[in-house]
Formats: sequence, C-alpha cells, structure tokens
Amino acid sequence: MKKGTIGGIVLGVVILICLIIGFSCAKKVPAGYVGIIYSMNGGISDEVLTQGWHIISPTKEVTLYSIGIEQSYLTAGKDGDSEGDDSFEVPSSDGKGLKVDLTFTYRYDANKVTSLFTRFKGQSGKGVRDSFIKPNIISWTKEVTAKYPVTDILGDERANLNKAVSDYIREKFEPYGIIIENVSLIDIDADDETRASVQRKVNAQQELELAQIEQKTANVQAQKDKEVALVKAEQDKETALIAANQEKEVAAINAEKAKIKAEGEAEAAKIKAEAEAEANKKIAESLTPELIENNKINKWNGTVPAVSGSGATIVDVGNITQQNDAE
Repeated sequence: MKKGTIGGIVLGVVILICLIIGFSCAKKVPAGYVGIIYSMNGGISDEVLTQGWHIISPTKEVTLYSIGIEQSYLTAGKDGDSEGDDSFEVPSSDGKGLKVDLTFTYRYDANKVTSLFTRFKGQSGKGVRDSFIKPNIISWTKEVTAKYPVTDILGDERANLNKAVSDYIREKFEPYGIIIENVSLIDIDADDETRASVQRKVNAQQELELAQIEQKTANVQAQKDKEVALVKAEQDKETALIAANQEKEVAAINAEKAKIKAEGEAEAAKIKAEAEAEANKKIAESLTPELIENNKINKWNGTVPAVSGSGATIVDVGNITQQNDAE
C-alpha cells in the first residue's frame, strides 16, 4: 500500500474521531430552558447556558431547567404528565372530604437555577417537579381548602378558592426559585348528600336574589309612583293657585263694579235731593202772605167751622146756627 494512501486513511480516521468527540461534546439547550454545568472535578459552574448549541467537555454534565411556562397535572386520568390517578382528597372547614383534580403552571427563576440545582442535589427540572413541587402542591392546597365550607368549594366561591390557592402556593414556592403562575381545581367530586346540600344552598341563594330583584323593582316602582304623585300634587297646587287668583280677580272686578254702581246711585240720589231742595227753596221763597191768604180763600167752601173757641172755652157754632134758624 502506498504511503499516500495510508496517510489519507489515517487522516480520515482522525477527522472522524474528532467529529465523534465534537458531537459528543455538543449540548443543545432548547428554547425556554437554561442549562447548569456540573463538573466532577470543579463542581457547579457559574456559567448558565442559554438556548442553543454549546461545546461542553465530556467530563461535565448539563442539567436543564425550564424558564418558560410549563403545565402540569394532578388528575385521575392520564392528562399531560399525570401518569395515573394523581387526584387527591382535600378537607373542608365542615369536615367533609372532597376528591379533586388539579392543574398548575410553573417555571423556574432563571436567576436562581444555580442555587436550585444545589438545593435539590442536581435533580433536573422534571425531577424537582415530581419529587418536590407536586407533593407540596397537594399539601398546601389542603391547607387552603380547610378554611372553606364544602358549599363554597362546590358553589359560587370556586373562583375565589382558586385565587386563594394560587396566591398561597405561589408565596410558598417563591423562596425556592420556583414560580407558580396559576393553580386551578378543575374537577371536584362529592357524595350525593353533599351535592344535595350544595344544591339547596344554591336554590336558596337564587330565591334570595329573586326576592332582592323583586324588592328592588318594587322600590323603583314606588319611587316612580311617588314622583308621579309629587308632580300631580304640584300641578294641582298650581291649578288651585291659578283658580284662586282668577276668583280673586273676578271678585275684585265685581267689587269695583259694585263700588262704581253705589257711587253712581249715591251721586244720583244726591243730585235728586239737591234738586228737590232747590225746588222747595224756590217754592218757599214764592209763598207771600197775600198768596197764602188767597189760597185759603180759593180753597174755602163757604162752610163755617162747627167748633170754635180759644183757651178753656169751646163753643159749638153749629148749634147756635140751628137755634137762630128756628126762631
């Protein structure tokens, strides 16, 4: 075999070995993950690998932790990472147990993955989830549900309960560099008696709300009736005032007419009296003694008075006349 051929083969083998070593030293960090480098000689490296390809010494290991949001399940069915019946029982404040399915979202704090690696002795993100996060999710969820009566857990307080569980568990995990985004109780199972009790409460609540709506409607109607009555009363008041003013004006006009009439009649009577007085005055002025005597003579019928006298003596003139005629 020629020396050139042997040299080419050796070079090819060397290149192949280099490629194999290179590929074996290449480590990929997927999107949404970071990598912690651990050396059997030097321990944990301060360098945190971000997403992408990295050349790592064969004597070093890379452990991945998710810094993107991951969803995990604790359910009776095989949902997501739930391998079997991972549902669990939670207590209520009134002593009843309820079986629940739960889902939660989480991620690891990129600034604390190094201490997290040390704390959990090099476990991967999935290992920490299964050995630490899930068991404590169950435990701390029970601490929260124990404060709620079963009627609230199964009833209309579910949203508030989920928020309380999320807030409580988020606070518990934060010191470990584990960020809990959300926790939700997605299925809650109870016995028939408990469900019947909850239904009675729901019915009572609905009846109460209906009564409140009816009362509110009645109050609104009463307010409207009151406003209508006030408007009508105000209108009646204005109408009465207008009528009273009109009557007052009519009375004033009638009084003025009566006054004018009375003044006219009085003036007419005055004028008549003055005319009569003036006439009597003129008549009196025209009556002379001669005229009076003349009137007496004109009106005398020639008959002598039957009785005549003065003082205490009265003479019957008629008898004297008859005696004289007889003689």
